[in-house]
This record gives sequence, C-alpha cells and structure tokens, in this order.
Amino acid sequence: MSEKSSRERLESRLGFILISAGCAIGIGNVWKFPYLAGQNGGGIFVLIYLFFLAILGIPVMTMEFSMGRASRKSPVHLYQKIEPEKSKWHLHGIVCMAGNYLLMMFYTTVAGWMIKYFVSMARGDFEGLDKDGVAGAFGGMLGSPSIQVGYMAVVVIVGFFINSIGLQKGLEKVSKWMMSSLLIIMVILAVNSILMPGSREGLSFYLLPDIGEVSEIGWSKVIVSAMNQAFFTLSIGIGAMAIFGSYIGNERRLMGESVHVAVLDTFVAIVSGLIIFPACFTYGVQPDSGPSLIFITLPNIFNNMPLGRIWGSLFFVFMGFAAFSTVLAVFENILACTMDLTGWSRKKASIVNCIALLILSLPCALGFNVLSFIEPMGKGTSFLDLEDFLVSNLILPIGSFIFVMFCISKRGWGWNNFVTEANKGRGIQVKPWMRVYMTYVLPVIVIAVVLLGLFYKG
Repeated sequence: MSEKSSRERLESRLGFILISAGCAIGIGNVWKFPYLAGQNGGGIFVLIYLFFLAILGIPVMTMEFSMGRASRKSPVHLYQKIEPEKSKWHLHGIVCMAGNYLLMMFYTTVAGWMIKYFVSMARGDFEGLDKDGVAGAFGGMLGSPSIQVGYMAVVVIVGFFINSIGLQKGLEKVSKWMMSSLLIIMVILAVNSILMPGSREGLSFYLLPDIGEVSEIGWSKVIVSAMNQAFFTLSIGIGAMAIFGSYIGNERRLMGESVHVAVLDTFVAIVSGLIIFPACFTYGVQPDSGPSLIFITLPNIFNNMPLGRIWGSLFFVFMGFAAFSTVLAVFENILACTMDLTGWSRKKASIVNCIALLILSLPCALGFNVLSFIEPMGKGTSFLDLEDFLVSNLILPIGSFIFVMFCISKRGWGWNNFVTEANKGRGIQVKPWMRVYMTYVLPVIVIAVVLLGLFYKG
C-alpha cells in the first residue's frame, strides 16, 4: 500500500471545514475581537478587519492547505516531500512543531479559565457579588495554584484522550458535535442580546461606521489593530492548517475551502460582538474595557440580567467550546508531527505528549501565583505574556512569510506547483492574475505584520 493511500483521512468535507474552522475559531474570536472592536471605534474596525482577512488571511491559508495536501505529511516532514533537493526549507518544519507546543503551553491554561468560569457561573458563585467582588473572584482564580493547574490538566488530559481515539472517531466526530453546538448556542445568545432594551445603541456602535470616532482614536491605530487581528485569527504560520490539508482528498479546490473556513471564523467573531455590545449598552458598561470584558464586566452584566445565571452559563459553554476546538486541532498537529518523527502509534504519541504538555504548561499556570515573582518581559508581565508574544508576534507571522516565499519562489516549491495543487477539484480557483499580488504584494504585507508586531505600540 502506498504512503498516500495509507494516510489517515477525514470522513467528510464538513468535518474538514469544521475542524479547520475550529482551529481558527478560538479565544481570539470570542474574547479579543469584541474588545478590540470596542477600543477601535466599532463598525469601521469591523470593515477594515474584513478587508485584511480577504487579502491576507485567505491567500496564506490556501498556501498552507496546499502544502499539506501535496505532501500528505505533518509540518515537521512536509517540506522534505516537496522541497528541491539540498534546500533547507525543512528546517522551518521544526520551528512549526515547536510553535505548536509553545502555543499550547499557555492556551491550555486560558482554556481552563473558560471551564472554571462555566462551573462558577452554573453554581451561582457570582450571584450577589458587586464589581469589586467579581474582580476579586478573577484574582482569586489566578492566585490559586490548585485551580490553575487543575483546570489546565483537565484540558490537556481530555484533549489528548479524544485525539487518541482516532482521527475520524475522535477529533472529527467530537469537533462536528462541538462546533455545531457552539453555533447554535451563539445564535441563541445573540437573539437574547438583540432583544435587550439597549440593543439598538449597541448595534449602532458595533456595526455602523463612525468616521469621527475613528479620527479621535487615530486611523493608524485602528488599521494596525484590524490588520493584526485579521492575520492572527486564522492560526496560520505554524502548520496548524497544513495538517488538515494532508487529510483531505482532491475533490475541492483549496482557495474555496479557505474562504469557507474564513467565513465561518468571521461569523463567530462578529456574532460574539452581537452578544456582547447590546448587553454592554443595556447595562451602561463601557464597550472598550479591554481583556477584563469577559472575566469581570460580563459576569456583572449576567448578575443584573433576568435569568442571568442561565445566560452566563451558556456564554461560558460557548467560550469553552471555542477554546477547546483550537486545543483539539493543535493537539492533532502535535500528534501528527510526533508520529511522523518516531513511527509511534497514535495512542503512544498521545500518552507521551499528554505528560509532556502537563509539564510544559506549568510555568504559565503557576506564573500568576507561585512563579509570579518572575516577570520575563518587565514589571507586571508573566509567562503567558512571554509565550503569547513569541507565538503571536514572531512564530506565526514569520512562519507565514516562509510559507508564502516557499510557494512563490523558484528556489522553493514554486508558483506552478502551488497552483496545480490548489486548483485540483471543484470550487474557487487561484486565478492567473493573483500571481502578481501573491508574489509582490502579499510578502510585503506579511513582513509589515512582523515589524508592526515587534515595534508598533499603538
């Protein structure tokens, strides 16, 4: 049996789209997008974000899917299958694998926060607390080593257990159920928010462009924030999408599949705002309250809302599903890399990586309590800040630049090979006129993202 035919495959196209979207849909959509929109003028930010998503995110995702499908390998070995002889592109595969580990070293802790908040909301722990009380509850959670490590461990153990069952029976089956539930819960929450008394003002702020508001904030700040969010929301640059490209057949063109994933990702981000902003305006809360919006501001809103305990529990189920969908997808990438490198079975790779990530995630989980004296990026910072900076500002954008250059360069895979792979099957094509843009403009934009992430202070 050939290597390609023995490769595990996803059962359906729907599974591929939902898993890929689940990898992209995460805390960046449901937490970061709404508060960035709130800080950057609402409607204008959303429009600029959509523009950059189309010109930046979709092309790079198409390239990553194409490399995965052409090689039928995980990121750590895909270059060896399609790179020219004696070239060094494959060194980036090692960085991709390391980037997946580094991402999960802090993401598992934050995913644990979502589960903890669901439990607390469902038990009624926030009932009767004022704003200071809710803020104290968040601080208490961060300050407890047992809570931080315990919920992180739940995420790691459950995640690897699901992935150990198999690609189709584990990851694909659970992702279909979880993503479908996430979308249904989102719609229910959004309808509830839109029916609130202050929803009209909240929706106007969120969806209607306001030039005056953006001029006051500063156009450069708004544009840079929207560009960065559009880039990072799709999880491109560490091979997280390439692995799912390696699991699908040749029936569909990959730019069309990238569009479907981006649309689903964007739907979740925008509906998150429809949930949050009407509630903020109804209860007189500032929509630009930053990261505390989710963990301090919203629990206060739920406390004052009719049936708030139910709505709050549903909201944090939604948040937990969004975070966990990314965890499962990236765990699959880690497992695929491990199996390609060692030849281990899926179960053995799952056990070894489960133990490894339980240990590797400890600095972040303990960084707010036992290890809080370590401030790796200056006063007030933690391991989470360092790990997030390394992934978001360095590994993801630089990795995306390498993917782009590999696909357009004659010294890499080359444009013709990329287009041939991307255009197999039915759907939206990579058109000949796109070559000029992808060759001369796209790399410049990605480099701009790298430099802005390093030096732009807003």
